[in-house]
Amino acid sequence: MEAKESLNPPKESEKKRVLLVDDDAEVLEATRLALTAHGYDVTVARDGSQGLALAERNPPDLLILDMMMPKRSGFLVLETLRQFERKPTRIIMVTANEGNRHREYAQQLGVDEYIRKPFSMDTLLDAVARVMKK
Repeated sequence: MEAKESLNPPKESEKKRVLLVDDDAEVLEATRLALTAHGYDVTVARDGSQGLALAERNPPDLLILDMMMPKRSGFLVLETLRQFERKPTRIIMVTANEGNRHREYAQQLGVDEYIRKPFSMDTLLDAVARVMKK
């Protein structure tokens, strides 16, 4: 597994910033704890509108974005970000949706990884490590 904890954790100023946007409180908290334990500086948003506002105000190094959420879907967040961002944000989209049409659209919008729920935390941490190396 690539996402192993380091013996020398990064300094606060060196930590990669991750914005985690999901409306499922259990997924949000478990993912936040795992990412924090692996040395990432994690900010959370509980819906798409809050996630978009946070991403626009302080662009993260990585955005982990649920597809289906209240107020604003992950696709609407991603479409808006792609219109206005100067440097493309790295994105991991997570979804319970089984359709390939959604995966294809996410790829058209420049998603780096697409993970179907339920997922193991190791799967997500491996994807985060891969995306952060890009």
